[in-house]
Amino acid sequence: MKYSFLFLNRCWRLLMTGFSFCVFGLGALLLSTFFFNLLNCVIRDDKKRHELTQKSIRYSFKLFLLLTKITGVLDYHISNIEKLSEDDGCLVVANHPNLLDYVLITSVMPKCTCIVKNALLNNFFMKGVIKAAGYIPNNDPEQLLKDCHHCLAKGDMILVFPEGTRTVEGEPFKLQRGAANIAIRSRADIRIVSIFCSEVFLTKNKKWYHVPLRKPVFNIEVGRKLSINSFIHEDAASLAIDVRKLTGYLTGLLDPSAEK
Repeated sequence: MKYSFLFLNRCWRLLMTGFSFCVFGLGALLLSTFFFNLLNCVIRDDKKRHELTQKSIRYSFKLFLLLTKITGVLDYHISNIEKLSEDDGCLVVANHPNLLDYVLITSVMPKCTCIVKNALLNNFFMKGVIKAAGYIPNNDPEQLLKDCHHCLAKGDMILVFPEGTRTVEGEPFKLQRGAANIAIRSRADIRIVSIFCSEVFLTKNKKWYHVPLRKPVFNIEVGRKLSINSFIHEDAASLAIDVRKLTGYLTGLLDPSAEK
């Protein structure tokens, strides 16, 4: 009897997962094709346009997550959200186990700038969003650092997943040095966000239709803020060492399997 219920519930969640992603895709298409391009034409002030676009993205994600919750696709709990209101000019770093990590975190950030692949600027549907939201393309490493420094200096928040891609099950947890490099070069404090999911769902090796037997429950914890001054030495020769040490420290904080 119990297994029959789980099976039927799984079939329902499979249908609703497909429906939810169709709604998400259609909404993204309409926003990127019409609304965000309209903002680019109508609002000339970059700051106002970026703020309005990021707010629109945040509320769109809230609606999508509400849909997934109501239809039983998943559940989620986010703790210590209020800490994010203290994070002007802060780098927000998180582990990346799941396709929905960006959606979950962005839905509760007061403002959120992201680093995106430079190739997306050639995408008809995405380039308008990137421009309207003030997202930062990762074209040239030095230019990327300058853009991030400028963004953080004016009080914006940048969301980074230092793994560079979703966590791969069974492989060692490893961070790239980009996040540490940005933080140290920009002298920006770091807010730690930890993401856990009760089931294997929407991971690197799982498609949307690989629905687990039980409903996935996400727990997102907004953790402590790291003062970047604790990781910086003033001599230029130590820059690479500082970046390496900070990357190692972040690895210990973000690795889900590490003892905290």
